[in-house]
Amino acid sequence: MLGANDGIVSTASLIAGVAAAHTDHATIWVAGLAALVAGALSMAAGEYVSVRSQADTEAADLKMELGSLSRNAQQELDELTGIYIERGLAPGLALQVATALTHHDALDAHARDELGISVDHRARPVQAAMASAVSFASGAVLPLAIALLTPQAHLVQAVLAGSVICLGVLGAIAARAGGAPVGRAVLRVMILGAAAIALTAGIGSLFGVPA
Repeated sequence: MLGANDGIVSTASLIAGVAAAHTDHATIWVAGLAALVAGALSMAAGEYVSVRSQADTEAADLKMELGSLSRNAQQELDELTGIYIERGLAPGLALQVATALTHHDALDAHARDELGISVDHRARPVQAAMASAVSFASGAVLPLAIALLTPQAHLVQAVLAGSVICLGVLGAIAARAGGAPVGRAVLRVMILGAAAIALTAGIGSLFGVPA
């Protein structure tokens, strides 16, 4: 949702700013398309770098833990037992659980319960980058489509209205999914989005060429 919102606001703002500067329709649409591509790639690159760093950290932690398991097996077993005792198990039962999990897969047990790293939730940089790019592009395509289908005389108003409506819908979906008050969330995202688009359109009109 955040990526889609970002795609809508940033692309709609750019389109509105360029349109308000009295440029031709083709230039407006190309600028919007460039904003979609650049924004999606930027989101993907930023997400990849962030998640790649997380993946590297996880790999380093697992390597260190594997070395510790090979050198200090009893100490690691005691540590795992202590974790289960802190979670509410009786000492005897905690030792039984720790021993069984250690025999099954010691690294997996320590990764999950000591380091908080789950095999099913390991950092996946490429997947995260693709998800961010698609999320941004799915939002950016909405104002871009409006700009393509709307006559230039009403383009700024149409992009503003259409984008604000889309932001409201996404805000309602996000609020409902998160259990937050829908009305407040919708109002907040619509007001902030409209302000960003209108401000950019004003700047474009101020520095644009005569119609």
